[in-house]
Amino acid sequence: MNAHLLKLLSQKVALHQFSIERKVSHLNHDYLDPINALNVPEMADMTFAMDFLMRAKEGVRNTAIALTESASPDLRALLRKQLMQGIAMHQEITELMIKKKWFHPYELREQYKLDQLSANNTIMIGNMKLFPGETNRKGMFDRTPDSL
Repeated sequence: MNAHLLKLLSQKVALHQFSIERKVSHLNHDYLDPINALNVPEMADMTFAMDFLMRAKEGVRNTAIALTESASPDLRALLRKQLMQGIAMHQEITELMIKKKWFHPYELREQYKLDQLSANNTIMIGNMKLFPGETNRKGMFDRTPDSL
């Protein structure tokens, strides 16, 4: 590959990584602040896709185990077909995630950065004060609850 193209590609990857970091760094501790909703759909899509990928992998593993345990030729044929479909679905999800730069199976440093970003984002969301300190609602209702 041309050195110039390689340099452009690495700059694009660095810019994309900066963009992801910037998306998460805006979070603050006020969950009602609309700024916290920026880029949430993309982060949710990435989370859903990763969960779907893990479930597809789990399905392939479970189907393979069932295939080795079955004795009926008809059941084995059915499980073999299901196994091939599961592998194809796993491949399709993986390719989508790689294309969208949500998953870097061949670039461990990039994947590590995404994992760190995800962990930091989780910690920030976990530290948000989502519930009030005082949860006593006595006297806030216009009538008393029906007695049993």
